[in-house]
Amino acid sequence: MGQGEASARGTSMEGDCLICIKYLMFIFNFFIFLGGSFLLGVGIWVLVDPTGFREIVAANPLLFTGVYTILILGGMLFLLGFLGCCGAIRENKCLLLFFFMLILIIFLAELAVAILAFIFREHLTRDYFTKELKVHYHGTNSTDVFTSTWNAIMTTFDCCGVNSAEDFDDQSLFRRLNPSRLVPEVCCQRKNLMMSKEECLKGIMPIRIKGCYSAVVDYFETYIYMAGALAIVVLTVELFAMVFAMCLFRGIQ
Repeated sequence: MGQGEASARGTSMEGDCLICIKYLMFIFNFFIFLGGSFLLGVGIWVLVDPTGFREIVAANPLLFTGVYTILILGGMLFLLGFLGCCGAIRENKCLLLFFFMLILIIFLAELAVAILAFIFREHLTRDYFTKELKVHYHGTNSTDVFTSTWNAIMTTFDCCGVNSAEDFDDQSLFRRLNPSRLVPEVCCQRKNLMMSKEECLKGIMPIRIKGCYSAVVDYFETYIYMAGALAIVVLTVELFAMVFAMCLFRGIQ
């Protein structure tokens, strides 16, 4: 009799625990679903906006890449939230398993990116970027992807070269293609010019003096700890999501 009551209480506690996990998982994934919907909405609005913002994005490679990154991220979160909500509330083992596998793939991909970033960290040095800029940068009007990206960086961060305008020396590809110019035109584009663009192009004094490596590092230095903390939170949430999904999966009869 005692064993039967204990067994019944154990079964009841397991059932209550599963119900708790079920609704926690639903609420958790509902917020993921809302976040994904918001990002999708923002990305789609930017792409179809009739007021001209679309042209601004299309002209800037960094913004263009960012918009599609937001769309892809929003789509993944939307799908994850939908699968998690439906799988939890309907107690559907197939949806829960698919949700678990998708989270696992994302988790492993993030770990792979972190490992690759650590392995190839020497490629993020000032010397590496300087060498690449000298070998591959064409000039302001080039349609080359590498050059367009660097032009966007120099425009966005109001900088010139990796270290300074001196990166465009006689050994650089830019100077061989543009022997009459000492600096790219993008280094001379700035409001409230102190001298004419022609004088700037001749290298008398580049309008943008600061190098892009320092400018980018200074810009992101403020957010680096926030980004690290956010990455840890995301990985922790993904781990709990996988644990909840598997517990619910195993508990469904």
